[in-house]
Amino acid sequence: MPQLPDDLDAVAVRTWCSLALEALGRERAEIDAINVYPVADGDTGTNLYLTFESAAAAVEAVFAAHETGTTAPAAADAVRALAHGALIGARGNSGTILAQLLRGMAGVLAGGGDADRLRLALTRAASAARQAVARPVEGTVLTVAAAAAETARSAGPGLRAVATAAYEGALAALVRTPEQLAVLGRAGVVDAGGRGLVAVLGALVETVTGQAPVRGGRTGPGRTPAPLDGGSVVGLPVGGTPVRGVTEGGPAAQDAPGEGPVDCPEGGGAGPAFEVIYLLEADDDQVARLRTRLDALGDSLVVVGGDGLWHVHVHVDDAGAAVEAGVEAGRPYRIRITHFATESGHDLRAQAEPARRAVVVVVPGDGLAGLCAEAGATTVIARPGEPPASGELVDAIRRAHAREVVLLPNDAALRHTAAAAAEQARTEGVRVALVPTRAAVQGIAALAVHEPDRGFDEDVVAMTAAAGATRYAELAVAEHRSWTMAGVCQAGDVLGLIDGDVAVIGSDVPATARTVLDRMLAAGGELVTLVLGEDVPDALADALEEHVREGHLAVDTVVYRGGRQRAPLLIGVE
Repeated sequence: MPQLPDDLDAVAVRTWCSLALEALGRERAEIDAINVYPVADGDTGTNLYLTFESAAAAVEAVFAAHETGTTAPAAADAVRALAHGALIGARGNSGTILAQLLRGMAGVLAGGGDADRLRLALTRAASAARQAVARPVEGTVLTVAAAAAETARSAGPGLRAVATAAYEGALAALVRTPEQLAVLGRAGVVDAGGRGLVAVLGALVETVTGQAPVRGGRTGPGRTPAPLDGGSVVGLPVGGTPVRGVTEGGPAAQDAPGEGPVDCPEGGGAGPAFEVIYLLEADDDQVARLRTRLDALGDSLVVVGGDGLWHVHVHVDDAGAAVEAGVEAGRPYRIRITHFATESGHDLRAQAEPARRAVVVVVPGDGLAGLCAEAGATTVIARPGEPPASGELVDAIRRAHAREVVLLPNDAALRHTAAAAAEQARTEGVRVALVPTRAAVQGIAALAVHEPDRGFDEDVVAMTAAAGATRYAELAVAEHRSWTMAGVCQAGDVLGLIDGDVAVIGSDVPATARTVLDRMLAAGGELVTLVLGEDVPDALADALEEHVREGHLAVDTVVYRGGRQRAPLLIGVE
């Protein structure tokens, strides 16, 4: 059993990030399904996931930079990275508020992570989030955060008691949200953002107790919601059935006079036409004036941050004026302007007629990016130590500008990231199929059989089959002495990984590559693909081609230059 933390040190923060991201990944679709406020655009779960993904990546970067191998980073560095990552990666109204909640907690936890600090951190987080929203509304994530802080303040001694009390208080408040916000009550759902916060707090409980919170089995106002999928975080629709696609004319758009809050649209086309988001470098006094100006321009205004860096979110009809206000306040960048759906249900973002189909592929280096681009694919480069976030994949899908998109992540670790990107793109009207390629050579095989003129499903099946028929391997250099599936390796050893597992331990690249090829071809094969890293000489490719020719007469070999990539050599066998 892992040792449970007595305070939130850096390792505990890292564990919390991992568990929270996993929970939001599981819950993403269900949270999207109950998103009816402030706009029923079905993306709250995805936005929360993308925001926390950025936060978790920042924490991982702190650990990656801390290379002593014997001690962990300082807790202050981890929590500050958590807050900063959420701030720069915040998506949507819900993600922006989550970023401020994490920032409020980090300001306290940087000085220590014991029980009393956690109580204060939750209180500061709830207060900071409420202050960041121009016109707070009860029955939202703000209410859930306030309840978590209140129950934490009265909890018994110890970190586990405080975390558990915060979770239980948030859960109880979440169930009451339909009684506080009319649009939720009529739609029969709890607040989507609040449900996401419950997921994050549930992950905190699991971090400090070693067990995920136990849920009850009844649903409805005033009762404990039941789990959705055997261990997923709760906070389900009040009536037990998710409400998908609530739009104009649906329950969310039919408030009686005086029932709905005045600052946010409730799911119809009557609200502002644009969502504007940007990061802003500006002084505090300039931001205060910016808040006033943006509040007059639109609604759903949330401005979070500090120390010269801010994240701005607002819904407006005049997107240009919102950006101009940011220019007057300081330096806006990473500007994102999104059209909400028009009354006819069409998205206004597409100015030119989209192509019928496109392929978006993640590649490990510039060389393969050029190769895939020549084949007509839109590429995203995953540089060493810098895996792409879901937002980058969504942007690539938009750049492809097609009605149908096949997404090739080419990395098993990108499974949740790619799934979140696909889900986001689907909400924008793009038909996306995710082919679960686990290596670049599988992506090359899939792209080779892509035919845009045949049916979408038929094309996806053919690409999936080609990828599945390709075994993959890579060579890596061991950084430390460690145990592997092939035995003990020493620092500097060359490792041959086949289908993700270490199968060969060698002393040099050529000999290890030959052994890996022989192992892979022992089960048969028709085509060997070699992708050489930036510093690997052409002579290695020539030697390996000759080796294959001598030992396997019916097998062809093709060689590509991958450019700067993590592995010196990638191998595929079809």
